Amino acid sequence: MTNPTILITGANRGIGLELSEQFAEDGWQVLACCRNPADAGELQALSDKGLAIEIQALDVTNYEQMAALADQLGNRPIDILLSNAGIYGSKGTGFGDIDAQEWRQVLEVNTIAPLMLVQEFVKQVAASQQKLVAIISSKVGSIADNSSGGSYIYRSSKTAVNQVVKSLSIDLADRGISVISLHPGWVQTEMGGPNAEISTGESVSGLKGILQTAGLAQSGHFIEYDGNSIPW
Repeated sequence: MTNPTILITGANRGIGLELSEQFAEDGWQVLACCRNPADAGELQALSDKGLAIEIQALDVTNYEQMAALADQLGNRPIDILLSNAGIYGSKGTGFGDIDAQEWRQVLEVNTIAPLMLVQEFVKQVAASQQKLVAIISSKVGSIADNSSGGSYIYRSSKTAVNQVVKSLSIDLADRGISVISLHPGWVQTEMGGPNAEISTGESVSGLKGILQTAGLAQSGHFIEYDGNSIPW
């Protein structure tokens, strides 16, 4: 029996890097995708340690490159397709100073790219045992939870990708594919900053437990790293 496979985007740092390491240490085959493998020193170091990590070049907004990678992998099963790559946009901006072009860029990475990723790799996911698609979202994308306003660009991109998750969970159910949205917590990463509440290790330990057990019963749900459900 072959080891299960997970494909992770944005695997060169932060949550993606930690996910790659923890899954590989658990015996998974990791397809670790990042824009510039030559600059992904920490990821390469994990691969050099003998962990089953294959580093693949992928800019998630380069859809020709995405299609080429899907073709390259052929009929290889992907048990978990994890869309992790994301950007925040400028911090400290609010109503009255939103840049429309920057908003488009964030929506491209955070909302459009995850759907394109699923479209390209759905056959490999359907051919696997677990058949799981997971997208890293954020609690700030929850409309019900928004009590502070602001963060228009990032919030809207995550709210929109949550809708993508919900529709995918319906559209892919007949193929046995589960689709979930995940909130990793406020994590001490380049995006989250040093004052965030939890470490990447804590976040990923929780996320990994959800990812390894999620199935159709969880499909279409928005789940926090600690297992709690989040309102849309």
